[in-house]
Amino acid sequence: MTFSELKLTRQFLNAIEDAGYQEPSPIQIKAIPPLRSGQDVIGIAQTGTGKTAAFLLPLLQNLKYAQHDEPRALVLAPTKELALQIHHEALKFAAYTDLRIIALYGGVGPKSQIEALQEGCDLVICTPGRFIELYSHGHVKTKRIKQLVLDEADRMMDMGFMPQLRQIQEIIPNKRQNMLFSATFPQRVERLADEFLLWPIRIEVTPESTPVETVRQLKLELPNHRTKIAFIEWWIKNFLGEKRLLIFARKKEEAENLARYLQRSFDFGIRTIHSNKGQNSRINAMEDFRSGAVRILVSTDVASRGIDVPETEMVINASVPRDPHEYVHRIGRTGRAFRDGTALTINDPAERYALERIEALVGEPLEEIEAPESLESFDTPRHERQMQAREIDREMRKRDPNYRGAFHEKKKKGSKTTSSRSNRKPRK
Repeated sequence: MTFSELKLTRQFLNAIEDAGYQEPSPIQIKAIPPLRSGQDVIGIAQTGTGKTAAFLLPLLQNLKYAQHDEPRALVLAPTKELALQIHHEALKFAAYTDLRIIALYGGVGPKSQIEALQEGCDLVICTPGRFIELYSHGHVKTKRIKQLVLDEADRMMDMGFMPQLRQIQEIIPNKRQNMLFSATFPQRVERLADEFLLWPIRIEVTPESTPVETVRQLKLELPNHRTKIAFIEWWIKNFLGEKRLLIFARKKEEAENLARYLQRSFDFGIRTIHSNKGQNSRINAMEDFRSGAVRILVSTDVASRGIDVPETEMVINASVPRDPHEYVHRIGRTGRAFRDGTALTINDPAERYALERIEALVGEPLEEIEAPESLESFDTPRHERQMQAREIDREMRKRDPNYRGAFHEKKKKGSKTTSSRSNRKPRK
């Protein structure tokens, strides 16, 4: 099937051609016709398979052209990065129209966003918190909103946005078209759909929570954080070339330390994205990575659903996410637009259990690789050994409530020794 067979108008077909899209993806083929006809839709598909275009193209075509000064469509996204990504795509698709599209997000002052609203807009793409903030101060008018999109609904639930979403539901018109798109569809998202959508069509083009088939998934166990860094450095020296590499870390301190270490070893730009970074810094890092000015980006999960750079050929998980669904979204940053990609997850002994949950979710074991013989292996520091032992104890207690843990046994033995010493008769 071609995009023209989906009955998109010429201005959008021209924009699609300019964007380099050859043919519609399965989610686009199934979602665009009912959305064009005004039906409510639940769309479930793997990350990186074109969900954004699946709702933007029919939404923009239904808006047709600029009219009035108040927004007529609203797209809600869980993070600033994702809102900016959707805004970037919407501008591309609307290039041959006069539609006015703006993005609203927190982390920066609202002045410029308020001015953009006052100039008039047709489509608003925003995070729930900033939308409510601007609405409460009278800067957003909602009476003309006829289309609502909830993107990455599972992530919104994870981030606790349900109260804000209910507030928004109360202040926008009841008579509207609703769209809910997500890579996963757990029960809490199903409840959200029940509240927001009316007799929706459910479209599921792939099994829930499965990664894209174009991504080769690898795993490697190393003893500690320092050895992980040594391996990443070895990989960059031998394989990066002109490619782009995205590295995920669980904590922002880990991301910063990893980026600083790599920056000492290489003379090209390496940037980080995490929640402590200012909004302008995060936007600039993303744009530099997208343009190729920066070839390595180190990020926490704050960007696992907001990075859409098809040229990203490799994702390295420097630490294993505790939530296996985050793994699916992390590795979905590569293999996008049906390109080939590689995802490598490096785990230490304590992360083995989290990796098992990931393998259970994706339905098969990851392909195991071995570290190169030339890789230097470092001793695990005492504090890191203790952290790993505590993590293993936590995992074992989840599986067996009666498990007392290695630390408990050590303490028990120590108390016995102390007790026997206290029973000895004092020397004269």
